[in-house]
Amino acid sequence: MDVRVGDVLEMKKPHPCGCKLFSVTRAGMDFKIQCQKCGRLVEAPRLKVERNIKRIIREGQAE
Repeated sequence: MDVRVGDVLEMKKPHPCGCKLFSVTRAGMDFKIQCQKCGRLVEAPRLKVERNIKRIIREGQAE
């Protein structure tokens, strides 16, 4: 899966604050993603994050 720094990920399950959108701040073997609503940083293994992605929103892409 092609996930880059700066992408916004819509996840299948929401963060405890209720938001499903996360921005990618680091991509590699682990992802570091930041909640768009509360700003919490989450670091998780690549496999776990990729399984929970519903949609990838690129910067120049229309919604």
